[in-house]
Amino acid sequence: MRLAPAPPDAVGPDGLLRCGRYQGLAGAPGWAQLAPPQARGALWRRLHHKRWHFVALVTDELFCGVAIVDIGWSNTCFAYVFDRKQRRIVAAFSPLGVAGLTASVGATVAEGARFAIPGRRIAIEATGPHSHRLQLRAGRFRIDAEYGGDGPRLTAIGQVFDGGSVHTTQKSPGLALSGQLEAGGRRYLLDGGVASYDFSNGLLGRRTAWRWISAHGARLGFNLQSGYFGDAENALWLDGQLFPLGSLAVEVEPDGCWTMATRDDLLALRFTPEGTRCDDKQLLLASSRMRQHVGRFDGWVKAGTDAPRRLVEGLAGLAEDYRARW
Repeated sequence: MRLAPAPPDAVGPDGLLRCGRYQGLAGAPGWAQLAPPQARGALWRRLHHKRWHFVALVTDELFCGVAIVDIGWSNTCFAYVFDRKQRRIVAAFSPLGVAGLTASVGATVAEGARFAIPGRRIAIEATGPHSHRLQLRAGRFRIDAEYGGDGPRLTAIGQVFDGGSVHTTQKSPGLALSGQLEAGGRRYLLDGGVASYDFSNGLLGRRTAWRWISAHGARLGFNLQSGYFGDAENALWLDGQLFPLGSLAVEVEPDGCWTMATRDDLLALRFTPEGTRCDDKQLLLASSRMRQHVGRFDGWVKAGTDAPRRLVEGLAGLAEDYRARW
C-alpha cells in the first residue's frame, strides 16, 4: 500500500482535520483554524499545545539522543550519549527552561528548534529541504553533526485518545550522518552513521502515555507507537519506500526484553536492551517519567501481505516508555 502525498496543511480550509498517514512533509498545522468538534479556545490551546523535536545519532560505537520540548507554559531539553561498547551513558543533561525565553520549537521540522541557558546550548536547523545541522555545547559535551537524505518522510495527522484534541508528527527514515561528538573525555567520529528525527506538534491532554519504538539503518527502519496516538504513526521504511503498518501489540518480559508484533502480520521483533536512560521530573503542577532503553532489534518485517520476510538482525534503536502529567 502506497501512501498519498502529504497535504499542504493539517487543517483544511473548512477547518476539518486531514486525518491520515502521508508521504512527505505537511506545512504548519494551524490549530487555531480547527472547526468543531476539535476546535478549542485560545487559553485551552495555550495550556495544551505541545511540540518536540527529537534527533537520534547512531554509529557502531554510540547511540545519542537529543530533544527540545516546548509544552507551552514551560520547556525543557535533554541530551545523552550511550557508549555501546562500554554499555554506559558517558554524558547527559536534562535542564528545565523558562517559558518563552529559553526554547523555541518550530511549527514544522523544517523550522528547527533551539534551547539555551547558561552553559547549555542546542541548535537544530535546516540546511536544505532534506538536511539539518545539529550543534550542542555543554562543557566538554559537544556535538557538531550534519544529516540528510532524500528518503521518504512520514507525516501522520489525527485525533488523540488522551483527553486532548489533535496531533501531527513528522518522521524521517535513516539519514546519512557526518560530523563528530565529544563526550566522556573522548572524541567519536559520526561519519558513516545514521541519524533520524521525530518532530511532533499537537494539542494533547493533561495526562499522556505511550510506548514508542524507533530504529533505522540505511535501507531499513521502522517507527511504532502504542498509546495516545493509536496506530497513526506506525510505518516501515524498506529499500527507499515507505509502508504503513497496523496497530502494535507489545509485551515486556521479566528480563527487560520487549517482544512486539503488528496486527497486520507485517512485523515481528524482539528488542534486547543494552542500557537505559531514566529521566523523571516532579514539579508542583506537572510530572513525567521516561525510560528510554537503547538496544538491538532482531526479527523480521514485510512490505506487504504477500511480500517476503526481510530479516532484522542487530539493528540499533530505542524503546521508550513514557508517562506525563503536563
